[in-house]
Parts: sequence; C-alpha cells; structure tokens
Amino acid sequence: QVQLVESGGGLVQAGGSLRLSCATSGRTVSSYVMGWFRQAPGKGREFLAAMSWGGGSTYYADSVKGRFTISRDNAKNPVYLQMNSLKPEDTAVYYCAAKRDLSRLYDIRAYDYWGQGTQVTVSS
Repeated sequence: QVQLVESGGGLVQAGGSLRLSCATSGRTVSSYVMGWFRQAPGKGREFLAAMSWGGGSTYYADSVKGRFTISRDNAKNPVYLQMNSLKPEDTAVYYCAAKRDLSRLYDIRAYDYWGQGTQVTVSS
C-alpha cells in the first residue's frame, strides 16, 4: 500500500503562486509514476502533470504547460507541483496519485493510489 497526503493549498489572488506537496509513505514508491490532477466543482477530474520517479521524465497537460511544474528533490522527499500565474479557473481540489507505469497518464482509472486532495482557490 502507498499513502499519499497533499498539502499546500489555500487562497491566492490571480497572478499569484502556490506550491503543493504530496507526501508519500508505505510501500516504496521508487518505481511509481506520480501524477497531479484537479477537480473543479461540477467537472470531472483533470490530468495536470506526471513524472517518472526514477527517470525524472515529466509530462504536462496543455492547459498548464509553462505555468505548472512537477518535481521532487530525491526519493525521500515529497512530490511538488509549483503553480505560477494562477487564474480563477484554476480553482479546484488538487490531488496527487501514483501508478506503476507510464501508460495512460491522462486516465484517472489507471492510477492505483490517490491522496485526499487539497483545495486551491484563486480569487480575481
């Protein structure tokens, strides 16, 4: 089992920045692919970014490319989502997730573990 806990959400003005963290515990995640998703009220869960834990390859949705960055410092540290130039439409609950390979990165059904989510609210 893998446990994921997000933190770092909050209220920010449009144009501001936030950094979300996803702490991992339980079974080693060294071979997992980590992803970030979000879900706005009344909408489906949307893929944002993913990275391979070992190789450092990163993948982004077009909607956040250039504004959001997924990263980690080393195998023991959380996975981060740096969010810059935030817009009111970025308001959502943000989730981290883990899966075992790089296939179907955009598909929520392909992920094995999920965190509980953290709320991000961007005011205009």
